Amino acid sequence: MSDSFTVHDLPLDERPRERMVREGADKISAQELLAVLLGRGVAGQSVMNIARDLMKQFKTLEAIVNASLEDLQQIKGLGPAKALQLKASLEIARRVIKVERKKERKKNNSEAVAMANQIAEIVRKKMRDWNREHFFVISFDNRNRVASTDPVTVGTLNSSLVHPRETFEIAISHHAASIAVAHNHPSGDPHPSEADFAVTQRLAEAGTLMGIGLLDHVIVTKTDHFSFRTEGLLK
Repeated sequence: MSDSFTVHDLPLDERPRERMVREGADKISAQELLAVLLGRGVAGQSVMNIARDLMKQFKTLEAIVNASLEDLQQIKGLGPAKALQLKASLEIARRVIKVERKKERKKNNSEAVAMANQIAEIVRKKMRDWNREHFFVISFDNRNRVASTDPVTVGTLNSSLVHPRETFEIAISHHAASIAVAHNHPSGDPHPSEADFAVTQRLAEAGTLMGIGLLDHVIVTKTDHFSFRTEGLLK
């Protein structure tokens, strides 16, 4: 591409604006998006070349967002006004993305809380002897609907007692897309022990290998529960 390359050197249907209208913004390159955003170049430097030089210098749109005005103005043809326009436009996009991600996290957290509440209630209905620890596997279908709830072990929870093989054999038998596990604490304190952390990590790793995700590990008491997922301890 020579320094004299301009938008008008392209066939009409290959120009950035026309391609964006025809194909959508997500189908054109970052360089083309920058050319559309900047609009026009300056004497001796076309908008296509400014966009090209921006991508050549900064490599990514994220790097352009994070660049200083001084650094942006090192690009030939990009003066203070255009640099400000570019920074403002990309900052708007970044803020929109930030808001959308926040909404998504809130939605995911709400879903996680609802699931943990559901699991806790399922376990409470299953429990008959609160004086011993009971470990359950809850299997979910591909729409996150409970397919089954199965008891696995009774007794103090530890990594040798709860083996991934038995846990995922149950999941496979129910054609589960994912699982959650749960157990009660006879002490009435739902906070996890070191053994609880170890079991959760082991099952999560096994689930990744098996392609059957571990959605949550919920520790249940008669009146309260603790969710590894809602506490950010399980992704």
